[in-house]
Amino acid sequence: MEASTQDKVERYSVSIDEYVSYRRDGFLIARGLLSADDTNRLRAWTDGIYTGADKSLDHLHADHSWQGEKKPERLSSARLHQPHFENATAEWGLLHPRLLDVLEALIGPDVLALQSMMFFNPPGKGGQGWHQDSFYIQTQPDSLIGAWIALDRADEENGCLWVAPGSHHEPVYPPHSRGHFVHATETVIDGLFTVENASHMNDEINNLSPVAAKYGPAVPVVLEPGDVLFFHSHLLHRSYANRTADRYRRSYVTHYCNARSWVPWGGTNERQVLARGRTHLPFSLPKFGTPVILSPAKESGEDGGAMMVAMPQGDMGKMEM
Repeated sequence: MEASTQDKVERYSVSIDEYVSYRRDGFLIARGLLSADDTNRLRAWTDGIYTGADKSLDHLHADHSWQGEKKPERLSSARLHQPHFENATAEWGLLHPRLLDVLEALIGPDVLALQSMMFFNPPGKGGQGWHQDSFYIQTQPDSLIGAWIALDRADEENGCLWVAPGSHHEPVYPPHSRGHFVHATETVIDGLFTVENASHMNDEINNLSPVAAKYGPAVPVVLEPGDVLFFHSHLLHRSYANRTADRYRRSYVTHYCNARSWVPWGGTNERQVLARGRTHLPFSLPKFGTPVILSPAKESGEDGGAMMVAMPQGDMGKMEM
């Protein structure tokens, strides 16, 4: 795929103050990042899937197995994993240029797209207990970041996300069975413990709950359609069930890392999409041809990469190494 030039697109600039707040709090809210038209495109796609008009992705749905519940209705978990591998709209949402503009500033400039999830959360459903995303998806170096795209208004009544600001400074608390887990062990960080019941809604048995409590009362992340929450992969966060009778809480949640990180997850780097910049590691290109901005390799064959730095205008910009 040929690289697009950045002059051809209207870029979203992340200010230095926004960059600092992300590093301080572990999250950043970009209000109105997606236009109404783009938000409605994702909403229309979810409508077709949920109502059954579009059955092409039914096989992707996954149950909330940690809840121990059996939900017999269609799309029982109201969640789809990795739709971008099989649907052009899902790929387009994952690789939306305004998302990548923010990601380029926060973790880039080289960005690899790893994962997508569609949440429907109809009335009475949804909810996930305290967890860290790097518990589930590891990268080395550790550069994972999530983007939570609101397709409906998300508030305390219909199951918005709640965060523990500053908790991203915590290490990742690992699982019992480490497998390919690449973060530090108890022998390196004194006091690090293995997780019991990560993501469980019951705070009495989810042993990450006391860690989240160290950071004071949790903060609800209230979003309007088109708002996007970017959050650090160590940030402790959770949600509750949708308590409304007639409101959905649809969201499209995507994950990325710096493209120069090794990804021992989901088929390693060869399966992940290079969304911005360049990398010395293997990568995939968009299956459905969504345009991305890629940087050409240096003619010298040497690739020192690039980094994002503070610019005189008060925003973040790329500097070649």
